[in-house]
Amino acid sequence: MTIDAGIEETAAAQQSLGTAAARNLATTTKSAPQMQGITSRWLLRMLPWVETKGGAYRVNRRLTYTVGDGRIDFDQTGSRVAVIPQELGELAPLRGFGDTGVLAALAGRFAQREVAPGEVLAEQGSPVDQVFLLAHGRIARSADGRYGQAAGLGVLADGDHFGAQGLTDPDAVWEYTAKAETAGTVLVLARRDFAAVLDTAPALRSHLQEFAALPQQAQNKHGEAEIALAAGHTGEPTLPGTFADYALSPREYELSVAQTVLRVHTRVADLYNEPMDQTEHQLRLTIEALRERQEHELINNPEFGLLHNADYRQRIQTRSLIHS
Repeated sequence: MTIDAGIEETAAAQQSLGTAAARNLATTTKSAPQMQGITSRWLLRMLPWVETKGGAYRVNRRLTYTVGDGRIDFDQTGSRVAVIPQELGELAPLRGFGDTGVLAALAGRFAQREVAPGEVLAEQGSPVDQVFLLAHGRIARSADGRYGQAAGLGVLADGDHFGAQGLTDPDAVWEYTAKAETAGTVLVLARRDFAAVLDTAPALRSHLQEFAALPQQAQNKHGEAEIALAAGHTGEPTLPGTFADYALSPREYELSVAQTVLRVHTRVADLYNEPMDQTEHQLRLTIEALRERQEHELINNPEFGLLHNADYRQRIQTRSLIHS
């Protein structure tokens, strides 16, 4: 019994150095300090950068002549929706008309209408006898393509409008078909109701006459006056004269700075600087954070951020509905 116990004791004794003790003498392989806040920052790499000579950046552009292409706001009380009279100035024929009494009379003539999915509001080729203001919903526009097939022309959403050309042109016809993709609310003004207000408003009649007399100069797809050119001619034809006009009130941005003060105690840099250079990694991580903040400001800053400065016309509506 005594011999057997001694044998068992010998078998249970530790035969080699344990890893926990050996780890204290081993060299540790370390990673560089990391942070979760680093993104790909593709925007900073893709955008063209311009060196500025002062504290402001002015964006000069060619003058655009497109009018009445803004969005319309509404006054909503429960299920009742009404157009704000001054917002009717976003319609091209009414741009610049300031008689609030007449605008209020026109606003009162709009009839609220609930539309169902699939309902056709305008048919291509039919007369334009109504103006539609879209308070809520989605409306798809389509027209006959080059080879007879239906071609999508985009989607209208809250605040959009169509049909204003019928107010000044009695022979206007719809160049596309407008169909509701979702249930929604539209405000409709019939041409006869517009004519009833026009008969009692000489100022509006005069304004429309001035609007109709405006020169219909050729424009490119961006609303800028086309630059007249001649190419491929023979002989001595009369060459066209032209010029490119500039916007009188260009956008101007005051530059901003993202900055901080990095503090590194000399005790840390002196005593704990091997194998990782503490000052180097503190500086690297701080620069990463500054670059992240820089891209965040480019997108989200309320003064110069892309989301707040993008024109409403650049908002893309999806062709198909996304259901969550």
